[in-house]
Amino acid sequence: MEKHAPLQEGRDRPGALAGLRVLDLTQFLAGPYATMIFADLGAEVVKLEAPVGDWSRGLPPHFVGDDSCYYLSINRNKKSIVVDMKNPEGLEIVRRLADESDILVENFRPGVLDRLGLTYADLAKRNPGLIWASISGFGHTGPDRDRPAYDMIVQAISGGMGMTGEPGRPAVRSGIPIGDLSAGMYAVIGALAALEERRRSGKGQHIDVSMLDCQISMLCYQATYHLHSGRNPGRQGWGHDSIPTYRGFNCAGGTSLVITANTERMWQGLCDVLGLPQLKDDARFTLNEDRYANREELWAILEGAFMMHEAAHWVPRLLEAGIPVGEVNSLEKALSNPQIVGRDMVLGLVDDEGHEIRVAGNPVKMSRTSVDRHSYPPRLGGETAEILGAVLGADADEIARLIAGGAVQEHRPKRKKGD
Repeated sequence: MEKHAPLQEGRDRPGALAGLRVLDLTQFLAGPYATMIFADLGAEVVKLEAPVGDWSRGLPPHFVGDDSCYYLSINRNKKSIVVDMKNPEGLEIVRRLADESDILVENFRPGVLDRLGLTYADLAKRNPGLIWASISGFGHTGPDRDRPAYDMIVQAISGGMGMTGEPGRPAVRSGIPIGDLSAGMYAVIGALAALEERRRSGKGQHIDVSMLDCQISMLCYQATYHLHSGRNPGRQGWGHDSIPTYRGFNCAGGTSLVITANTERMWQGLCDVLGLPQLKDDARFTLNEDRYANREELWAILEGAFMMHEAAHWVPRLLEAGIPVGEVNSLEKALSNPQIVGRDMVLGLVDDEGHEIRVAGNPVKMSRTSVDRHSYPPRLGGETAEILGAVLGADADEIARLIAGGAVQEHRPKRKKGD
């Protein structure tokens, strides 16, 4: 596919997806998270926004300059163009950008883009190699296709929320927005699979990713347990349905930890570390099935021992005994962990106006093609003229005409009080 010169330059080395162009028609979380993954891996991401901008730009409570920390957390390494898709010329700009793109990602409710006159079928006639990835709550088929959904909605409907929380207490949503984030990741996986298939066929395709489907997929062994036994697992708390020593425990000083003493060797080591060697010869706890049958009694004994010291006391001793363990950390403690910092999982970003933000990093580490410099999330319409020129080959007169006609907009800094 013929393309103009890439927009993103100046990185220390090209990423694995260098040369790939992604047209990003998404907002909020699932879609922008997907396109950030593409950008982190070196793809050129053109973030197309309506004149009001991605709604996440205005989400409280934390802001840097005009933009919220929510928006800044998931939009690095992108370029922003503002296009009014209700303007006929603006809609044609979208089509022209799709002509020059490998992948288009959108997370509109099914039917919205159709009503605007933007469909995969039409764009594929113009650009047969285009891969169109749609992210929606319930997918483009089925009785609920038109039903609105957000992360918490699909967590609830999927049954995942019903397993989350303490036994005997109300369900709670996951502290991490797994409905949105998993849909974003599956969209990337699907698009990259379609890209590989395109190498053989020369043709793109439409990818339909449902947030609810993703949550059902992530039920994993719990879904199989239920389908086999008919039993609803109920709240999981911080335990495991099969292994009684795969569990969290409270410790002194309001701290807590989790252990995964899965093998007999680990079980015996746990008894020694806790100063409970007699448990190794206790018939109630001889094998995992015995410990499982008597798990309530076992948990009370183990927690009594753990409560003698804080988690920081137990962690090194358990690790020395070869028992996997982790303290239940606050974000403050987690994000300052040398292991996390040392693997560039906290990134500092600075823009040309001196705004600074720290965000969670890219977990994909590649031996030759990791991107090791990252650009600050774009200002609304910050690269409109640049994109029109570099991607579509528009000259200065055409760019000026499109701006004057309202089809596109450039970045307009907000006035400060007193200006």
